[in-house]
Amino acid sequence: MVNRKQVSSWRNELDVVLESKMRELQLLDYSKTTIDDIWNCLVDKVWKGNPDKALYEVVQDILHLNPNIYMTYLTQKSWMDTNLQESLDALLGNRKSD
Repeated sequence: MVNRKQVSSWRNELDVVLESKMRELQLLDYSKTTIDDIWNCLVDKVWKGNPDKALYEVVQDILHLNPNIYMTYLTQKSWMDTNLQESLDALLGNRKSD
C-alpha cells in the first residue's frame, strides 16, 4: 500500500528535489527563483491547497512544474503585492505627490 499524506507533510523530505527544480528554473533565466516560491506555486497553482498525495506523486509534480505556470504565479503574486501596497498607502495617506 502506498503511503499518502498531505503534501505539506512531505515538505522536509523534498529539499533535494526542490533545489534541482530551482536550479533548472535559474538556468531558464528565472535567476531569483527560490525554493519557497516553487513550493508556494505548487500549493497555489498545481495542488490548489494541501491534498493527500504519495511521495512519488509530489516529486513528479515538482519535477514537471511547467515554467509557464511558475511565471504566471510570479506575475499574479507581483500584482497582488503591488495592489496590497497601493491599498496600504491609500489607507495610511502615503500618496505620491505628482
